[in-house]
Amino acid sequence: MSTACLLVGTTVLALASQGFDLSWNHSVEKTVWREHWIIEGGRLRLTEAAVKGSGAGMDPGLGAVLKNGWWIWAPVLPPVPRLSLAASGATGGGWTICDGSDCHEIGQLSGAAIDISSCG
Repeated sequence: MSTACLLVGTTVLALASQGFDLSWNHSVEKTVWREHWIIEGGRLRLTEAAVKGSGAGMDPGLGAVLKNGWWIWAPVLPPVPRLSLAASGATGGGWTICDGSDCHEIGQLSGAAIDISSCG
């Protein structure tokens, strides 16, 4: 099995595969947003997004289908070198990064942005 790792702020997270899920609660609608990312050539590529409902600033993307209460779609975006997550403190929590059943909570408190990038 291929492994990878993420640099999350100053912490290294070992992954069991080349992909991970990133999820959080939207600060206004208080609804869950979930994204699936893969590491590809040292960059991060978004392969799927899903939102539980819709509302202020969280409309489902082009081609979204409703499945088990989730609007799911495949964004067509180029890979990025890093994600920068701004910790507003307004969501009641931070983000969850999951690699299969192994999950990590990050950015629970309001503060500086947290960068996520591939270790490779």
